[in-house]
Amino acid sequence: MIVALIIICEVGFWVLLATGLAFRYLLRMPRTGMALLLCEPLLEVVLLVATAVDLRNGADPSWKHGLAALYIGYTVGHGHRTVKWLDGHAAHRLGGAPPPVGPPRYGMARARHEGKVWLGTVTAAATASVLLLIAMRYVDDPSRTESLESWMYVAWRAAGVHGLIALTYAIWPKKAPAGTSALPARDPEHVPDRLVGRTGKDEQQVR
Repeated sequence: MIVALIIICEVGFWVLLATGLAFRYLLRMPRTGMALLLCEPLLEVVLLVATAVDLRNGADPSWKHGLAALYIGYTVGHGHRTVKWLDGHAAHRLGGAPPPVGPPRYGMARARHEGKVWLGTVTAAATASVLLLIAMRYVDDPSRTESLESWMYVAWRAAGVHGLIALTYAIWPKKAPAGTSALPARDPEHVPDRLVGRTGKDEQQVR
C-alpha cells in the first residue's frame, strides 16, 4: 500500500505541476495555476498520514516506511527548486518571458551554487531523519525499528557523498575557457537599460 501510494504521490506531483503551469501560461489563469501548485504539499501530507495509520494499525516498520520518509524529505529539500526551475522554463516557452538564467558554470560561483543544492540534500536528510525518529518513538520497540534506523544512515550517507562532490567544485574550481564569462549566460536582448545607456556613453567617450 505504501509503495503504491508513493508512486501515486510522485505521479500526482508531476500532474499537478503540469496542470498548474498550463493554467498559469496557456489558459492565462495565474491564480488558478498557483492554487494548483500550492496543492502539491498536500500529497506529502497524505503520504505521511497514510504511513502513520499503517503503523498504528499494527504494520511492522519496514523499508516501505523508510522509503516514504526519504521521499517526503526529498520533496521538502528539492521540491521548491524543481518547481521554480520548471516554472521559469514554462514562463519562457509558454508565456513569452525572457529565457531563464542558468546556473553558473565555472569558478567559485559554480561552487556556491553546488553548495546551495547540497544544502537541499541536507534538508532532505534532516526531514527524513525527523520523520523516522518520530516513527521509531511511536512504535517504541527497538527490535522492530532496525529497518527505519538503517534508512537514516542511507539518508545521511547520500548527503555525505553529495557534500564531497559539491566540495570538489570549491577545491578544484572549474576554469572558464578563454573569452568566456564565469557568470550565467543572459539574453542580450534583455540587458537592463541602465547598462545599455552606460555602454553608449562609454563608446562616445572612446570616440
